[in-house]
Amino acid sequence: LNGRGSVLPRLIKCGYKQLKLQYYFTAGEKEVRCWTVAAGSTAPQAAGVIHTDFEAGFIKLECCSFDDFIECNKGEKNMSSVKAAGKYRMEGKNYIVQDGDICHFLFNKATGGKKK
Repeated sequence: LNGRGSVLPRLIKCGYKQLKLQYYFTAGEKEVRCWTVAAGSTAPQAAGVIHTDFEAGFIKLECCSFDDFIECNKGEKNMSSVKAAGKYRMEGKNYIVQDGDICHFLFNKATGGKKK
């Protein structure tokens, strides 16, 4: 490796690219999660990776890019500076999730009727 470090990150990036995969993040007070989706996935499809109810009851997506978050965030652990900079967006069902988006899905809990 000649002092270059691990090749694992490069291998992962190449694998994702060859398999036409990308990832997005969700964040809460307790944890940040990374989710893998097919490139070109719509917001409801990306929500469905978390739980099928999220896809079925999808209302909208609130998001920003990871790069915008890093650029606007000054050590804070919230989205207030991103929102103040106008980089926090609301997207609908046709939005194609971008690689590295930080997403907050709003959905209506799917109600199941009685099956006969």
